[in-house]
Amino acid sequence: MGLFDKKFCDICGNKIGMLGNRKLEDGNLCKDCASLLSPFFSERRRSTVADIKDHLAYREANKAAVAAFRATRTLGNATKVMLDEDAGKFLVTTARRLEDANPDVLDFSQVTGASYKVDENKSEMTQRGPDGKSVSYNPPRYKFSYAFKMNIQVSHQWFNEISFQINDRSIEVENSFGGGAAVGRRNNDYMQAEKVGNEITEALTKVRQGVRETIVAANAPKVAINCPLCGATSMPDANGRCEYCGGAMA
Repeated sequence: MGLFDKKFCDICGNKIGMLGNRKLEDGNLCKDCASLLSPFFSERRRSTVADIKDHLAYREANKAAVAAFRATRTLGNATKVMLDEDAGKFLVTTARRLEDANPDVLDFSQVTGASYKVDENKSEMTQRGPDGKSVSYNPPRYKFSYAFKMNIQVSHQWFNEISFQINDRSIEVENSFGGGAAVGRRNNDYMQAEKVGNEITEALTKVRQGVRETIVAANAPKVAINCPLCGATSMPDANGRCEYCGGAMA
């Protein structure tokens, strides 16, 4: 096949326009079908046509999970981590209308870790000298910029991490000496991004721990106890009630 031969999408069958092809391991994908992929799915080029069809089937099924999602807590600014604590689910999105974006809905049990890091960039500030050229200050002055990068590790069929930048605009601080958090915290945006990073980390770590404790409790061996109402030695049922009199044993 020639370089400029017409290509067709192996998913929808439509003709692919110039610069619109997204290569697969064994085929082609148009930009419209590519737009339906999860934003956290990074294996497209190493995926087969069959893989992409399976992924898009998952994405279609995810729409029902989005429709059922009821946020009880929202963390973040431009990119939000939304929790449905009643259903034990969460999602990460920049969208205002969830139905349009179809963000991936995950179970709390799929969280394996959560942390953030702060990337710092340092550049020297200069001034214009008598000859019109840029010269250093004495002592040197520097501008520091900060980016807060959130990373959520997950156990999922299609991706294993969700990464995004917490601060939606550049955080810059001018200083004459060293950088680091001590300098960054002179800026309100830095402190807000740090607060959001800590909140997301704490929230997801807490729900992950809660799921693990529930699993441990469910797998713990049951022990016979005396019913306080009828006195019988009984194994509490799933609702914590006596198998003989039905009274509450907890």
